[in-house]
Amino acid sequence: MGKRILRSPVTWAGVACAVVVAALALYWFQPWKLFTDTYVDEAVPPVGTTSAAPAPASATPSATPAEDEILTAGTFVTHEHTTTGSAEIHRLADGRHRLVLRNLKTSDGPDLRVWLTDRPVTRGTAGWRVFDDGEWVELARLKGNRGNQVYELPPSVDPGDFRSVSIWCKRFSVSFGAAELKSG
Repeated sequence: MGKRILRSPVTWAGVACAVVVAALALYWFQPWKLFTDTYVDEAVPPVGTTSAAPAPASATPSATPAEDEILTAGTFVTHEHTTTGSAEIHRLADGRHRLVLRNLKTSDGPDLRVWLTDRPVTRGTAGWRVFDDGEWVELARLKGNRGNQVYELPPSVDPGDFRSVSIWCKRFSVSFGAAELKSG
């Protein structure tokens, strides 16, 4: 006769628990995103062609320009993941504001957002987690981790209140990369 093997309910509970933990870890970390890219190629103004017409002497600083103008711009630095490209805040002739990301290149992530923040950009690991310490506004989910993209700023947002842009991973509270916005 054959041997009878008894399987303990503890063994099955352990296997079931390991499967649940593995499924949750896959959902939380989404490791496949290290190997995927989402390309975006929205129409952005050509570099150097967006400028303001000279303001008349009687114009107030808050007057809208006759043409689109770049208010601030910066180049991305790497934080948690290698990030390159540039960011610009444009004031449109109709008074609206847009954030333009040019040639963005970063890793894909599980919960990436585009944030305007009042924090300075610090290079290296010291700059990874500072952007949620001050004032920030989430413009949208990141449309793609590669390419050119444009984000409308809500009318309630004054771009002068913010000094940087962060590609922020909301799930892990860490910046993938950030650009300090400076006047030209």
